[in-house]
Amino acid sequence: MWVKKNRTRTGRRNIWKTVFMSQMLSLFICGTAVTSQYLAEKYHTNTPMLQSFINYSLILLVYTTALVFRTGHDSIWQILKLRWWKYILLGLVDVEANYMIVKAYQYTSITSVQLLDCCGIPVLMALSWFILHARYKLIHFLAVGVCVVGVATMVIADSFAERPDSNGSDAVLGDVLVLLAASFYAISNVSEEYIVKNVSRVEFLGMLGLFGTIISGLQLAIVEHKEIARIQWNWKIALLFTAFSLCMFGLYSLMPVVIKFTSATSVNLGVLTADLYSLFFGLFLFSYSFSSLYIVSFLIIMVGFIMYCSTPTETAEPTAVPEPSSSTGLDNAALKLEENDGETPTVTIQIPRGETEVVSTN
Repeated sequence: MWVKKNRTRTGRRNIWKTVFMSQMLSLFICGTAVTSQYLAEKYHTNTPMLQSFINYSLILLVYTTALVFRTGHDSIWQILKLRWWKYILLGLVDVEANYMIVKAYQYTSITSVQLLDCCGIPVLMALSWFILHARYKLIHFLAVGVCVVGVATMVIADSFAERPDSNGSDAVLGDVLVLLAASFYAISNVSEEYIVKNVSRVEFLGMLGLFGTIISGLQLAIVEHKEIARIQWNWKIALLFTAFSLCMFGLYSLMPVVIKFTSATSVNLGVLTADLYSLFFGLFLFSYSFSSLYIVSFLIIMVGFIMYCSTPTETAEPTAVPEPSSSTGLDNAALKLEENDGETPTVTIQIPRGETEVVSTN
């Protein structure tokens, strides 16, 4: 009975720990959204690739440098030798996801972005099913549905509060960009979960910083050099760029920790509240109108998120292929010490051919 109560207490503690860390991620995302919007509205600065380049450069400076000083099998040279092309693809997917979601705001409405961004969650669950062998229960699907209802409530609140929105110059193009960005984020998050749980967080961030810096640097030189030249630099703009970069760096540094503790799907559900935090800041910075439905939306999303975290997902492990028997007999033998209460300790020697010998230790 005591063991059961202790497990229940530990489970509750883990749920609240997950909630706290996911909301930290939401606040980081909120920081990037608010600073980007402030740069766009107050200073007419739209340079998403430059902002991403600064973030990837910070990751390069910290985590790629840490990889450089590693030796042996975990050194950066061995990683590049074995998996360089995989990390190039991962860096490309992550860079373009960040770029497309920002560009989408120029073509479609905020409402469309909020709704269509949720389409990344089914993609993420499907990829987790096939790649990570995650197996979901009914409560997980219900929890996702509750979270989507919360997002829909937020959109309704926008209409009641008459939140400033843009009809966009090309709604279809904007919606396609949102769907592509959501899918790319799902690919990036599933890859991140696999790497941090099977390899290491430092390798993931180090390689992402390396190739993300290269790819975003090349892309900003091609598509944003004119916008960068038009920036009228002052201390306020520099401060906003710094705040954005620090929020992004915090987001990228903390997310692998949270994903390793939970999963990519639960993290994506938890950060659905980021738009609401942005709205709350917008009440003071951008003169948004308040609606009580925002509070209702926040509570609904949190209920769905806690529902999802309350029941762990299962993992269907792939069937292991048995290794062939060794011709040398004892080369692959397994030694196991069995100690039973009141009995003589024995050493059990399991021979690969299926024979077993028990030798007394007396």
